[in-house]
Amino acid sequence: MSGNQQPTNPGAKLYLDDLKVGDRFSSAEHAMDERQIKAFAAQFDPQPFHLDDEAAKKTLFGALAASGWHTAAITMRLLVTSGVPLADGAIGAGGEISWPRPTRPTDVLHVESEVLEITPSRSRPERGMVTVRSETRNQHGDILQVFTAKMVVSRRP
Repeated sequence: MSGNQQPTNPGAKLYLDDLKVGDRFSSAEHAMDERQIKAFAAQFDPQPFHLDDEAAKKTLFGALAASGWHTAAITMRLLVTSGVPLADGAIGAGGEISWPRPTRPTDVLHVESEVLEITPSRSRPERGMVTVRSETRNQHGDILQVFTAKMVVSRRP
């Protein structure tokens, strides 16, 4: 794979040696709905703007909004199942996350990722670090989440 393309083989599993700065990947889609938003919020982020339509109208969100952590969880699933196809999985070593816009019940999410940096390890020659910027977007192309992650990626055995 080279220069800003996804792997042509959808089942391909990539190693450090296969990646290039500028490589891009797009995930499958995930359709949100009110039921998912409220169920996630009830269990993990029980705030009124995630749980109650009327209460949400009185907040800065102006309407029901998914928890940012819900958006992050869906992003992770999309990355693992159809995004960046790393051979050993998405092993995180840190990162930054932001939510420029709320995720709404009518949004259909997908993730667009780009390899920003590749650093082979000096002390562990069998692996390296890869920095990937992933933007979670809705069906209109609006960026709902930006996640820049440092990932541990193995070299080809």
